Amino acid sequence: MEAMGIIFSNIYDSKMGNLTWERTSGSIPFGGRYRQIDFVLSNMSNSGIRNIGIITKYNYQSLMDHLANCEDWDLHLGENVRFLPPYATGHTGAYRGKLEALQTALPVLERSDAEYVILSDTTVLCAIDFAEVVDAHVASGCDLTVVAKAGRADGRRTQTLALKVDDSGKVVDLAVDYCAPKDYLSGMSMFVIERKKLLNIIQELVPHGKCYFERDFVLPQYNEGKLSVNVYSFQNIALFNESLQEFYENNLKLLDQDVRHSLFRTNLPIYTKVRDSVPTLFGEHGQASDCLVADGCHIFGNANHSVIFREVDLDEDTQVESSVLMQGSKVGARSQLRYVILDKNVTVKPDTRLQGTPEHPLYISKGVTV
Repeated sequence: MEAMGIIFSNIYDSKMGNLTWERTSGSIPFGGRYRQIDFVLSNMSNSGIRNIGIITKYNYQSLMDHLANCEDWDLHLGENVRFLPPYATGHTGAYRGKLEALQTALPVLERSDAEYVILSDTTVLCAIDFAEVVDAHVASGCDLTVVAKAGRADGRRTQTLALKVDDSGKVVDLAVDYCAPKDYLSGMSMFVIERKKLLNIIQELVPHGKCYFERDFVLPQYNEGKLSVNVYSFQNIALFNESLQEFYENNLKLLDQDVRHSLFRTNLPIYTKVRDSVPTLFGEHGQASDCLVADGCHIFGNANHSVIFREVDLDEDTQVESSVLMQGSKVGARSQLRYVILDKNVTVKPDTRLQGTPEHPLYISKGVTV
């Protein structure tokens, strides 16, 4: 069955702190060389989806710069991929949720001849075959399929969409913004729905002040018996980057070989913008143990249990522990960093000590000198 894709690049911006001060959630750097949008866009490309709309709100220049003409994803901007900013449809740009944001995509949805639509955020990182999800949706005969993951709900953390299923896989409870117990599945902000039904939903609900997809559409219509919901239970690794703390923790999870092998699979490769850089240079006393190190770096100091992006410089006698250093960061001689996130192009002067905690990593904004 033919499907098209809609990607929401901004929905969780407000939860990401200064990481999204000058960029969208979709363009947040991750894992040494990637951006968050790389995962969902690669998944769609690998699944044969050739009609993709990217809904944006503001601060999307870095996203456009990263994607360029989309050829690195075997797609073409303007032909396969379209940016959908609010002004293109006369929208005010002040949309609050996914349902309201979908107004921006109405022209693309109306012109498409795809039978189904895949909706996805950019904050859940995984390698998934959307073709299998669409097949499972069709086989279920349900109105909506939710991709969900077990093991995230813990009774303390709020789940945007939580679902409980019985032994046969049938949904027996569905809740929104709920601190769900461990026997619930967590929605991965990925949905499959019939295109014509989605058009009807947008045209009927948004004019009546409904703006949130899960709260204003999924939950009430499920409770009223008007919406049948199927769950596609995702079995591999999924990283939820819905806060600065999760961003920090999930970068460091990449140091686990099993996590890397689940995210970066030969049959479902994750593409990114190709950059030609020289190999990383290690000085005579430079060390990086239990680290993920990208190309173009100069390592003259010591790093441990850290993720180091492209073109990062560690001067002599630096000590970096359990930190995330983004592209272009410079750490001066004899400086010490522990539990720190350096955004792009941060300069740390010599003899500086920066320390956060595992629960509250210290974040230094893009381009700052400390």
